[in-house]
Amino acid sequence: MAVKFGAESTTEEVLAGVDLKGKRILVTGVSAGLGVETARTLVAHGADVVGAARDLEKARRATAEVSKAAAETGVSFELIELDLASLKSVRASADKLVEDGRLFDVIIANAGVMATPLGKTEDGFETQFGTNHLGHFVFVNRIAKLIKDGGRLVNLSSSGHRFSNVDLNDPNFETTPYEPFVSYGRSKTANILFAVEFDRRHRNRGVRATAVHPGGIMTELGRHMDPGSLEHMVKQINEQAAAAGKGPFEFKTIPQGAATSVWAGVVAPAEAVGGRYCENCHVSDVVADDAPLGMLDEGVRGYALDPQNAAALWKKSEEVVGESFA
Repeated sequence: MAVKFGAESTTEEVLAGVDLKGKRILVTGVSAGLGVETARTLVAHGADVVGAARDLEKARRATAEVSKAAAETGVSFELIELDLASLKSVRASADKLVEDGRLFDVIIANAGVMATPLGKTEDGFETQFGTNHLGHFVFVNRIAKLIKDGGRLVNLSSSGHRFSNVDLNDPNFETTPYEPFVSYGRSKTANILFAVEFDRRHRNRGVRATAVHPGGIMTELGRHMDPGSLEHMVKQINEQAAAAGKGPFEFKTIPQGAATSVWAGVVAPAEAVGGRYCENCHVSDVVADDAPLGMLDEGVRGYALDPQNAAALWKKSEEVVGESFA
């Protein structure tokens, strides 16, 4: 009987008894939080891991114990530079991996930013859409041929996708008033839609793509929120929960937060997660776009899995980055 996991499951529980020896896995965003934990647990279970980060010195400090564990157990752990807010950096990093030629079993697109002030990437894209979606869109597509037949792509999304659908007419908030969490919602919806279309394009060789929500975790992702805003948000969530007869919100630990990423990447059946959205170590149900949802409720909005929406985003993304992908 298959073991059932849930919101409180940790990376170690999800990977109990799983031998990843011979697997090569790429994880972006390994300078803090979920990325470090994801790399750590994969290495601990025998995988060779490549970690990508914008700040390599910070990443080296954050992953010192991962490097030590890899050396002691005879697996490899290496770091590459990747600034998702710079397409020059993205393309250079991807080109180096393609030139190297070694294949990956899994890519976990973990890096991201949240609720940033209005700003632009090096290439003039709104910061969250440009970093969370377009950076990964170009990077992953440029190295797609390095994913082994039967491999997987895991995109880190969020329940924050429920804040907003993508806006393909005004992705950079040039005519729309900027709201940090609306922008975040757009970018997280884009992460899901990217997985949906990537899955459709690559499933003929057994490569499947999925998107995951790690849950609410105290990491550097929230560094742009002042403590008062965070406290107010938690208070609102708890008021909603109390009104619905539910218990109070509790932040996940980092090992609990990274569990869904590794579950979707190496544990769950590929056909179960391909083209889907997962949370709390299971595939989520689709919830109608107009159905009321509290912050503690599970579910993915239909617009985030809509294949026509996914195809339109792909086309728009190619247009704005000036590059086409098969």
